[in-house]
Amino acid sequence: MPCQSNNELKALVKEAKICTKDGKVADYIPELGKAKPDDLSIAIHYPDGRCLSAGDIEKKITLQSISKVISLALVLMDRGPDDVFKHVGMEPTGDPFNSIVKLETMAPTKPLNPLINAGALVVTQMIKGDSVNERFQRLLAFIQELTNDSTIHYREEVARSEFETAHLNRALCYFLKQHKMMAENTDVEQLMDLYTKQCAIEMNCLDLARIGLVFAMDGVDPLSGKQIIPTDVARICKTFMVTCGMYNASGEFAIKIGIPAKSGVSGGIMGAVPGKFGIGIFGPALDEKGNSIAGIKLLELLSKNYKLSMF
Repeated sequence: MPCQSNNELKALVKEAKICTKDGKVADYIPELGKAKPDDLSIAIHYPDGRCLSAGDIEKKITLQSISKVISLALVLMDRGPDDVFKHVGMEPTGDPFNSIVKLETMAPTKPLNPLINAGALVVTQMIKGDSVNERFQRLLAFIQELTNDSTIHYREEVARSEFETAHLNRALCYFLKQHKMMAENTDVEQLMDLYTKQCAIEMNCLDLARIGLVFAMDGVDPLSGKQIIPTDVARICKTFMVTCGMYNASGEFAIKIGIPAKSGVSGGIMGAVPGKFGIGIFGPALDEKGNSIAGIKLLELLSKNYKLSMF
């Protein structure tokens, strides 16, 4: 049975919070380094509209790599899987999310999947629009529809901080341009502007759980009855969340927890328990792989207690 009360969640948060002392905030992005490492919160959104929560759930989180799943859904809707997967692969990687190694050693030079940085940059470059602003506004409107919240926007100081320090992502873009995995006329600085704004879109755990719920319900918002994401696109995204969603800890996560999930270096995790509910977590203390250390512990406890694994 799924979790039934806020008190049950509070007890699990209390147990998982002990792990925060073993993690470290992402201080290589200066604005993210300001987070409180002992923060931990969770929201669970059910199809009937109920939402259970524990911790400071109203605290805002920037999406960071969680945005990669959402931009992938938008681009798959825009262009279709055949076009998208000409430019990015479908396989997990054992390397860090920002690694360039596989690009250098594989032929053709194609990012292994859309959830590592190289693949996400290719996907973001494929968002339709004639300007950074038009493309960003399309992505933002999509996210606002998924959350049913038109006030969601991006945090300028985080986007600026990431833009100023995104040297490795710039290198990935130039490498991909050289090997024709990006359009020849791609302006790397404009792409960095778009990508860092995408990563800096912020929301709270309730919003994150609401997006997770739409993915969990095969692209349908159960509260409005609207099919926001086509079923097949939602399926593709959830599959990537299982195989690649937790960076190079995705295999262990699948064995121990076994739900589609995507993490970000802000400490956010979005989970989608198929057919059941969406999960939003914020715990900025990260493990060495870049995942929320207490957030993973919390999901492990939830999965074990309520038998959530899909395997």
